[in-house]
Amino acid sequence: MAYDPGAIDATLAAAVGDEPQLIAELREAFLEGVRRCLEGMKAADTPDGWSGAALRLKGLAASFGAVRLMALASEAANGPSRDGAVLRKLHRAVERL
Repeated sequence: MAYDPGAIDATLAAAVGDEPQLIAELREAFLEGVRRCLEGMKAADTPDGWSGAALRLKGLAASFGAVRLMALASEAANGPSRDGAVLRKLHRAVERL
């Protein structure tokens, strides 16, 4: 699976055009949403809560073209809840965005 660090910015540019300030604001809103999903996963006290937060993350990642993040979120949703290894992978993927 390829990782394209510019995919999010390209997706945003396609949506809003050549508006660097707007792209930066939308990118930050995306990252804030990602952080909320990750916090939801960490705070989940049931398997359904975990998978629900992971699926929200997957949908958010898909909307912004973050393919690697989307795949990891799918792995989390389909795996055991509160999986520390997948959370670490997700955090590393977010750091690369």
